[in-house]
Amino acid sequence: MSAPLRLILVSGLSGAGKSVVLNALEDLGYRCVDNLPASMLESFVAHIFREGASGQTVAVGIDARDTSVGLEGIPTTIEQLRRSGVRCELLAVIASDAELLRRFGETKRRHPLSREGANLQDAVTRERALLDPVIQAADLVVDTTHMGVHELRDVIVQRIDQRRGMELSVTLVSFGFKHGVPGDCDFVFDVRMLPNPYWTIALRPLTGRDSAVIAYLDEQPAVGAMLDELQQFIARRIDEHGAARRRYLTVGIGCTGGQHRSVYLVDRLAERLRGKSPTLAIRHSALTLLGTP
Repeated sequence: MSAPLRLILVSGLSGAGKSVVLNALEDLGYRCVDNLPASMLESFVAHIFREGASGQTVAVGIDARDTSVGLEGIPTTIEQLRRSGVRCELLAVIASDAELLRRFGETKRRHPLSREGANLQDAVTRERALLDPVIQAADLVVDTTHMGVHELRDVIVQRIDQRRGMELSVTLVSFGFKHGVPGDCDFVFDVRMLPNPYWTIALRPLTGRDSAVIAYLDEQPAVGAMLDELQQFIARRIDEHGAARRRYLTVGIGCTGGQHRSVYLVDRLAERLRGKSPTLAIRHSALTLLGTP
């Protein structure tokens, strides 16, 4: 049996990294088309089929410069494409308003929705409202607020390229509440009640990947109990998401700074859950901010 067409629709907020995603997919061998009007999506797919769609991988970028009517119709179009046999997925990139404003300020680029008399914040707010139906319908949402270009590329490789067939892609994310909660998590757990290595001076500059911190947390009964509970909860969600044919599951675990407890728990959970999700990935968002491997 010939392989079906795999189509990834890439959308999201201007400045959040849509072009980076499309470039990464192009490097992975996808045929990429950017800024296709949503109303032309079905016609474009029909054209691909006329060329011979078997086994092709295609990515299409869609943004808010289309009309709101076209954007609102994307979820229905996706379902129609799936019923026709296309492996269609919707990926959206987002970022906080503050980060988007910073990026546009640094690059001096004009926002696509900027109008005479409207400031940059107005354009960002308007675009977020226009794209809300798309982001709500996305199979995978990636929050790039604390990501650089290289990390975003790595995320795309982990979550798109390494996923076999229609199997579930699972990612565990550690983060620090003081940096903000990642906007792309399906579930978020707060572990700030656990004993904190930060208050041991010798452990303060270390991370949850250092042996001294690992030894400290290994000895804490509350940490072990939390680890067991998280494992049971996430394992059940993996089974449920797989049964429901969901394609992505992202679980966030946060402590105060995202340096010790959340990192330790994500790494330990990954070790325990590999058997249920062989392609399980981890992301330590605060360690990236700190420049720590």
